Formats: sequence, structure tokens, C-alpha cells
Amino acid sequence: MAEKTIMLCCAAGMSTSLLVSKMQEAAKKQGLDYEIFATSASDADNQLAQKDINVVLLGPQVRYMEAQFKQKLAGTNIPMAIIDMTAYGMMNGEKVLAQAIDLMKQNA
Repeated sequence: MAEKTIMLCCAAGMSTSLLVSKMQEAAKKQGLDYEIFATSASDADNQLAQKDINVVLLGPQVRYMEAQFKQKLAGTNIPMAIIDMTAYGMMNGEKVLAQAIDLMKQNA
């Protein structure tokens, strides 16, 4: 089982799949045992119920759902943020992974 689990949410779970691959490469290079996966915003509740999620990152295209996700995660110890738009656009897996790690450290 992975040490940490990072969930990325976007409209359909498709656009973030390339970013997930880049993040997995970055985690592997750093020797981190992380499960990183993408899901659609509509499937987020299902994933949160089934998995032990450590951090949630929203794709910039679903930033309008931020308040909804904050409500979903209220009372949990799961930090959430919107993926940096530049890092997302450049598919910079290392930068987005660093964003997730920072969120987990702040919440530890």
C-alpha cells in the first residue's frame, strides 16, 4: 500500500491523466511511494469514501467547485488546493507534486 495518496479532480478525469503520469515519474525519482490518481469531480465522493486520501488537488478548470470541495472535506484532515495554473498548463509534474507535499506538511 502506498505511503500517501494524492487525488486530482477535474471535469472528466481525462485532462489530468497526463499530469498524473508526470507526477508519478517525479515521485519515483524522489523515491516516494505515492499513489497518485485522477478522477472526475462527479466521482470524487466515491473515491473519498473508498480510499485513504491524503490531499486533494483541483484542476484549474473546476476551480469554481472549490467551496463545494471545502464543504465535502470539512471535518476531515484532508487538505485541498487548486493546482497552480502555470504548472498545470506546462504539465509540470514535479511542481504539482511539490504543491501536494507542501499541503500535506502544513496539515501534518
